[in-house]
Amino acid sequence: MPSTEANTVEDTQLGLTDEEINLLRYHQTQAGSSSSRAASRASSQGRLLLDSSSLAALSRHLDRLMHQIQQRIEYLSEQSSVVTMQQYDHAGNLVDNADAEIARFQGIMAQIDELELDFDRIAHIRDIVRDYRQRVENLERELESSSSSRREHHHSHRHNHSHRHEASSSGRRHRH
Repeated sequence: MPSTEANTVEDTQLGLTDEEINLLRYHQTQAGSSSSRAASRASSQGRLLLDSSSLAALSRHLDRLMHQIQQRIEYLSEQSSVVTMQQYDHAGNLVDNADAEIARFQGIMAQIDELELDFDRIAHIRDIVRDYRQRVENLERELESSSSSRREHHHSHRHNHSHRHEASSSGRRHRH
């Protein structure tokens, strides 16, 4: 279990509001259902799993969610335009229904405001997830690079010894 905790960060340390933390935890479990049990376990413990595949799954999930919210905002914006045009076109007939239409319009605008707030929160979470994903990928590349360079150094060190020995013996042969 300590190895999993070493690859996580407390979600309260990400600079998110309480509402954003709740959104992160919820969507991490949603994205985790398609990625790994480790990500779901980390989420249930209030931690963000720092491995590139779970961060990539979470990032893709958040991108899809933001796209869905954006589509809903566009739909509601169109609906608010329809309501506005209906009010304008039927001004004489809507006197009795004006309060209901205004209330509907205000409700639509409130939904748009809520969705835009959720969009901003999720964008903030997504940006943090992308940043951690980039860090993890960079660390993975550095680890791979350092382990392969150690192998190459060890191999080239042996290779140089045999090369020097061959060079000195072949150099003597050519001098004769």
